[in-house]
Amino acid sequence: MPAQASAPTLIPRPTEAAFRPGHFTLDADTALRIGEGAEPAADLLRTLLAPATGLPLPPSPDGQFTLALDSGPGGLGDPGDVGGLGGLGEEGYVLTVEPHAVLLRAAHPTGLLRGIQTVRQLLPPAALSADPQRVTRWPLPCVDITDVPRHPWRGAMLDVARHFQPVSYLRRYVDVLALHKISVFHLHLTDDQGWRMPVAAYPKLTEIGSRRAESQKGPAGSGAYDGIPHGGAYTRAELTGLVRYAAARGVTVVPETEMPGHVRAALAAYPALGNHPERTLDVWTRWGVCDTVLGVHDEVLDFCRTVLDEVMDVFPSPYIHLGGEECPTAEWTHSATARERAATEGLSSPAALHGWFLGKIGDHLVRNGRRPVGWAETGAELPPEFTVMTWRDPSHTLTAARRGHPVIDAYHRATYLDYAQSDDPNEPPAQPGSVVDLRGVHAHDPVPEDADAEAAGRVLGTQAQLWTEFVTTPAHIEYLTYPRLCALADRGWSGATDWTDFRSRLDGHTARLDALGVHHHP
Repeated sequence: MPAQASAPTLIPRPTEAAFRPGHFTLDADTALRIGEGAEPAADLLRTLLAPATGLPLPPSPDGQFTLALDSGPGGLGDPGDVGGLGGLGEEGYVLTVEPHAVLLRAAHPTGLLRGIQTVRQLLPPAALSADPQRVTRWPLPCVDITDVPRHPWRGAMLDVARHFQPVSYLRRYVDVLALHKISVFHLHLTDDQGWRMPVAAYPKLTEIGSRRAESQKGPAGSGAYDGIPHGGAYTRAELTGLVRYAAARGVTVVPETEMPGHVRAALAAYPALGNHPERTLDVWTRWGVCDTVLGVHDEVLDFCRTVLDEVMDVFPSPYIHLGGEECPTAEWTHSATARERAATEGLSSPAALHGWFLGKIGDHLVRNGRRPVGWAETGAELPPEFTVMTWRDPSHTLTAARRGHPVIDAYHRATYLDYAQSDDPNEPPAQPGSVVDLRGVHAHDPVPEDADAEAAGRVLGTQAQLWTEFVTTPAHIEYLTYPRLCALADRGWSGATDWTDFRSRLDGHTARLDALGVHHHP
């Protein structure tokens, strides 16, 4: 029997955990007692443990391992229950491991899925391997855990527009997110350099917009190119399959289709959507901010609504990201059509078309029961119905919250994983800019220090970003992501934790990353 996991290595750290002597043994005789509504958690437990352990974990009314939902009156979902923790909510769970029985309870199915990941971490790291192990008995330490996240939004964004990754890798990416109780996989599907989202009414978006002739080498402004064509797009079936796969692991896929800027790939496919319909454009081969943007005529609004109808059909997420940032307005200033639109709408200038445009498209989402999300340059420029993702400065989080927006903090100096992890010259290529080291990610609080209770309550959580201008392979993605995402997951779920305590837990946790074959930073 392999050695059991040591008590202090869980990431994220549970709200309450009391370890006791002894262990429960998972073996071929272990059966699952599955309560009503707990079948998805049982399926996930079998799926995750089968490759390494081969354990069948069959259902039985007398099973030693119980999975139960308790959401009725007086149950775990009631505020004030479970030790005054205010109820377990959607993601909380209670895990009790005794020498002869295991009980995992939650008020909501997602809570059971979070508890399953804790069970995985409590097992020896070899249980996470994709390869069969010559072990028939697996120890699970005796423990009482009550666990509730601090923030509901604990996200990770992956840019597949700059460099495409196959859906097989996206599934693996989701698997490792779920291990860390990350709740949101933000998928950046479109940008100047590529369009990856299929839209039946506009087939050229992927026929033309998904391919570029080459890619810039080095930072924005560099004159060097690699001369290698790059392309790729997903099918509808691949994306709907990814959504189901992620949901089975408690992860919501939030899609992002950029507008009205970062749309060069769309304009290469359909020039009539731009401010110069007579102009032929290529899919952009450079990095940085492109000055070509969508026009503001009715055909463009119809295009955006059609695209978003397909996006909503594929992605059931309550949140739909519209991008919205880094939108140069010079084309609108010089366009008679845009100037006329601004005047007709009573706007102060063509630059004000940015907010008008997002308001029009955001309203389409709202009328379809969705919540628009946008990147904020200042925290004050997005329409009131938007959930705001702030990235430039922590003060913008407070600005947006005070305006009444729900806010996700994505401060670039603490969450941009495409920045180097250290100033070591031997680090692989990374986005030019500040170093974002492990301690900086761990130390960052998504709730601004000056926020009162009302503003703090509007901060949904935090999110890591990995822009891929300089990141071409899965191995490089993982090297930049881990272990920094471990720190963000810990902060988002557990709140502030002592640095020494986190590092001690991380030292044990890296054995799990190794067992999964994650190419993490040392």
